[in-house]
Amino acid sequence: MKNRFMLAPLTNQQSAPDGAATDYDVDWVRRIALGGYALVQTCAATVQGTGRAFKGQLGIHSDEQLDGLRRMADAIREGGALSAVQLHHAGHRARPELGGVPAPASDDPHAGLTAMTTEQVERLRDDFIRAAQRAQLAGFDGVAVHGAFGFVISEFLSPLLNRRRDRYGSSIENRARLLFEVIDGIRRTCGPQFQIGLRLSVERYGLRIEELRDITAEAFRQAQIDYLDLALWNSAQLVMDGPLAGRTMLSVFADLPRGNVRLGVAGKIRSAQRANEVIEEGADFVLIGRAAILNADFPQRIFTCPEYHAPELPIDVAHLQREGLSPPFINYMRTSWDGFVA
Repeated sequence: MKNRFMLAPLTNQQSAPDGAATDYDVDWVRRIALGGYALVQTCAATVQGTGRAFKGQLGIHSDEQLDGLRRMADAIREGGALSAVQLHHAGHRARPELGGVPAPASDDPHAGLTAMTTEQVERLRDDFIRAAQRAQLAGFDGVAVHGAFGFVISEFLSPLLNRRRDRYGSSIENRARLLFEVIDGIRRTCGPQFQIGLRLSVERYGLRIEELRDITAEAFRQAQIDYLDLALWNSAQLVMDGPLAGRTMLSVFADLPRGNVRLGVAGKIRSAQRANEVIEEGADFVLIGRAAILNADFPQRIFTCPEYHAPELPIDVAHLQREGLSPPFINYMRTSWDGFVA
């Protein structure tokens, strides 16, 4: 990475109904890459067509999607940045009205859902690995495995959502098995020069920060990933209860020995001052989300003016249009993020 700015994976709902990348997708990542980011992640891309969580979600589950993915990879490279596809499956959060089929870790009698069989879990693992191969074939520098926000890998990590009795459930080692099998399979298949990132969140969905700290320590020890993306709603957030109460969530993970693995953090980083604070707390880089929507060239603005701060919310539609957001992207921000669009 040429600097410490990475684009966070941002839902934008602007891909074709079949998951193919559109001109909107290509134009967006090109603009972002030209804006000074060192590494640009795509939005969450489905590794199975039935794993959709969002309208207009990008797909990487079919070879038919390769042409659009190649255009995105080329645009990022031409803009001077490294590239990664975020690999995603919604798990129990898949939405039937969008063609998704909920695939929970455990039975949910209240929702009428039946847990995936062991064979289905293994097929899902293999589809993550095949999707990484497609990303490599399309010209991306790497992939980022989505293990956050209660989606399928995060769901398997949760003792609340994962009550399985096979080798993918019960103990923390078993609940983390899917994650590590996906990472090991991608590394074995795509080779040592292909970047692998991992996104983890520590809030909601029954996740336990102490367990996630142990999982992260093991990921650092194995060194099969290149970077961990710690997805926080607020990078300054404190642990509220348990033995780690009072510490910042970032410090819980930054204190771990990480060898050659790099640690990044996301969460309301909208100025150089805040970016420097999280670096001083132990992060190696920052992931920019909402500030990137507000300013596609946020890193360049920071390099030009270290006192720069992203605009305050709510923001008017004309501003977002000037920043290159497509109509579907603007509509998503208006309808799904209260107080973002004026």
